[in-house]
Amino acid sequence: MTMTHAVISCLHANLAATEAVLEDIDQQGISTITCLGDLVGYGPQPNEVVQLVRERAIPTCQGCWDEDIIDGLNACECSYPSQLAEKRGHRAHHWTADQLTEENKAFLAGLPMTLRKDQLLFVHGSPNSQHEYLLPDMNAFAALERVETAGVETLFCGHTHQPYIRELSGGSIQVKVQARGTKTPREETMTLPMRRIVNAGSVGEPRHGNTKATYVVHDPISGDINIREVDYDVAKTCQAILDAGLPDVFAWRLRHGFEYAERAEDASHVCER
Repeated sequence: MTMTHAVISCLHANLAATEAVLEDIDQQGISTITCLGDLVGYGPQPNEVVQLVRERAIPTCQGCWDEDIIDGLNACECSYPSQLAEKRGHRAHHWTADQLTEENKAFLAGLPMTLRKDQLLFVHGSPNSQHEYLLPDMNAFAALERVETAGVETLFCGHTHQPYIRELSGGSIQVKVQARGTKTPREETMTLPMRRIVNAGSVGEPRHGNTKATYVVHDPISGDINIREVDYDVAKTCQAILDAGLPDVFAWRLRHGFEYAERAEDASHVCER
């Protein structure tokens, strides 16, 4: 077995995508996997996906959908781009809650907020919240603060459904400190160590302009991190979404690989939020 480590996120009850990604991981001889949550939501096979993660004994932290199914709709701080999108979200939450077995609900309820290994931290959204989006263009100092306050070198996250690797390096901060009883401020320079934020993207609902499922592979020896894309039977999951009676726009999103939400009754509107 290889020493490399796979990180997956946002499976979203998409069994075909989850099976394809796990097969791709197995084919590489990777035995260590960490999941960043959101096992359910949007997709048509919540029990099957949760059961597969449980059978594989994959260490998993709790995602916002996982929390929301257990604690109720008010638990989620995520915003919807329109009232229609919010109605669809609530419909999917109720459907998923009705489908999940009590055993699988208990599993989701017991998931930890974070997982840590040496200088690596694994979260769904951010160290502060499962619902915070760490976007690739986030202010550099704010991004660095998230990693530094966690006390790690690399922060793995999901939630945005957009995979990226962001290195925060080569910086320094100069501070002037006016001490009591002195006329001249004391200057201090702090050199910032290299830190990384790695977003694993999404296995079950990619939104990076591509229908392929994504995950990342980390080599703990070299420190190399690579984003992998995996083909799966998108049409199969889309049909299962429709057969389950879930909003058909969920199938549309899978077929196109990006976020979609209309305003008012304009079905052609693509949300730019």
